[in-house]
Amino acid sequence: MIKPLADIYEVKLTTGNNGEAANIFGHQDENLKFIESHTPARIIARGNEITLSGDRREVQVLEKLFRQLIKLARAGTTINTATINYTWNLVRRQDGSQDQPDLAQALGEVIYVTPRGKQIRPKTLGQLRYIQAMRRYDIVFGIGPAGTGKTYLAVVMAVNALRARSVERIILARPAVEAGEKLGFLPGDLQEKVNPYLRPLYDGLYDVLGLETAQKYMEKNIIEVAPLAYMRGRTLDDAFIILDEAQNTTSEQMKMFLTRIGFGSRAVITGDITQVDLPRETTSGLVEVQRILKGIEGIAIEYLTEADVVRHPLVQEIIKAYERSDQMCHGSG
Repeated sequence: MIKPLADIYEVKLTTGNNGEAANIFGHQDENLKFIESHTPARIIARGNEITLSGDRREVQVLEKLFRQLIKLARAGTTINTATINYTWNLVRRQDGSQDQPDLAQALGEVIYVTPRGKQIRPKTLGQLRYIQAMRRYDIVFGIGPAGTGKTYLAVVMAVNALRARSVERIILARPAVEAGEKLGFLPGDLQEKVNPYLRPLYDGLYDVLGLETAQKYMEKNIIEVAPLAYMRGRTLDDAFIILDEAQNTTSEQMKMFLTRIGFGSRAVITGDITQVDLPRETTSGLVEVQRILKGIEGIAIEYLTEADVVRHPLVQEIIKAYERSDQMCHGSG
């Protein structure tokens, strides 16, 4: 309940227990300090009670923020600055709207538990839509900036499909395109040359499955990690296929990949169309395919934005700064 105190408005909130409070406030109150550094309102936290005071509008937004955080903590979500940043941006955008999503309900489903016991859930509404699309459609394009979980969530859904026996294997591919270097000039055999470009895929697999299980599956060819060029001439049946960094495919490579998909297979194609490393005169297959495949039933194109970045909050600001710079350059051109 909000009450006026000589132009100062005050709200008192209570978390369910001290464990929830500790989760919301963060280690050594780092979450609380993050919130305090971004608002002129005063926040006093004692035990499991939070008192907010200051300008009415600011306090009302803070109240919505903390109510969402309390629900998220109660649902088992680990609260960090990225969670706070996303939730805050959401309540600010919807300030005054009656249609406030219940994040704890929307993002509460645990879609996977890693061998280390880490619970994987969607962290943003954009991620939730992306996960739902991967469940519903045979071919899904996940397009958005770095840090939005495009590839990691695709790996999680691939492992889920493998465990449910809806597919027999997982294939992860990437175009071996780099900014400024040529593979032929790098030391080692072909596998050693392409491994650096496939490293992020290995990292995702190791985190989701554990090192030992991932390696065992790769030895048995249940999981295959390969450069995109290895897909040519193959038909891939009963597989969950992930094409990562798809912005670096040419039109011909994208067509080649999409026509490899066989019966019982599903494909997720991820990429960031603002980070194309192809020569300037070469059209990105991921940019072009949005127009070509638009409206085809059974294919979903999901867009993630800087609002879905779940890394350090500064990553959002960096992405926004580059977008502003690009707009200024194109505007002046």
